[in-house]
Amino acid sequence: MNKSELIAALAQKESLTEKQATDIVNLIFTGFLETLKSDGRIEIRGFGSFTVRNYCSYTGRNPKTGVKTKVREKKLPFFKVGKELKKRVNRR
Repeated sequence: MNKSELIAALAQKESLTEKQATDIVNLIFTGFLETLKSDGRIEIRGFGSFTVRNYCSYTGRNPKTGVKTKVREKKLPFFKVGKELKKRVNRR
């Protein structure tokens, strides 16, 4: 499911206009983004949690040319699956 499919499903299920559903989804995503940008944690019980992991700088290598290059430190979002979601996905 992509963002537009999520918006369409929300609009249909809750009898909303597509604009209203888009605003709701964008509000949620903006809230998630702002929380993660401020190094916060998002936990959705039964689904999983989102955090930001910090990675130190390191010397990398361009696989095409073999030239060594300095990779700056960075932050990347990380998702940890919740137990309940694991069980539901693996249920047959």
